[in-house]
Amino acid sequence: MIQELQYLIGILVAVALGSAIGFERKLRVKEAGLRTHTIVCVGAALMMVVSKYGFGGMTADAARIAAQIVSGVGFLGAGIIMFRGQKMHGVTTAAGIWATAGVGMAAGAGMYVVATGATLILIVIQCIFHINCRLFRTKHYYQLNICFRNMTDENVRVKQIFGVPHFNSLTIERRDEGTVFHAAINTDQEFSSQILNEIMEKNPYILSIERCDDM
Repeated sequence: MIQELQYLIGILVAVALGSAIGFERKLRVKEAGLRTHTIVCVGAALMMVVSKYGFGGMTADAARIAAQIVSGVGFLGAGIIMFRGQKMHGVTTAAGIWATAGVGMAAGAGMYVVATGATLILIVIQCIFHINCRLFRTKHYYQLNICFRNMTDENVRVKQIFGVPHFNSLTIERRDEGTVFHAAINTDQEFSSQILNEIMEKNPYILSIERCDDM
């Protein structure tokens, strides 16, 4: 009875640590929050306790069920990852759930210092990487479809205007008034409609510019 209460301590530690990780995720309004991380952490701790002590005590191979926890939570995380438009969402949340399962396994194995330290590291990492700093900021790329007349070196000037080394795609069209290029570029600079209008006014050889924001 006393020994089983000691096992229960590991599960209670998993409740506290999983809740701490989930609370940080809840504050950022992520797909998986407080309940999901707590349940994953507790479930991993419970399976670790059963794996380590429920099948013959110290003589059992505790690594068997532990290995299944890692792969099983991987499938759970894969269900969170999805595509919206051309962007992938949920990768960080899925990785967080996978790491939370590791915290639960450590708590279930009685490695309370390791589990607590890993929890603090996970929360600190999330807080640091969410700081509004240029170093951690994700770049957003925009596609511009540019139509322009090319008489001499206008293609070079277009690259210089938008600060790109090359075109992602280029189609050349022969017209009565000359050669027209249809070029596509990717850039991390956000050009407003006003700036694009000014560029066209200053460079009359540019016939049209279309901006696609979903990259």
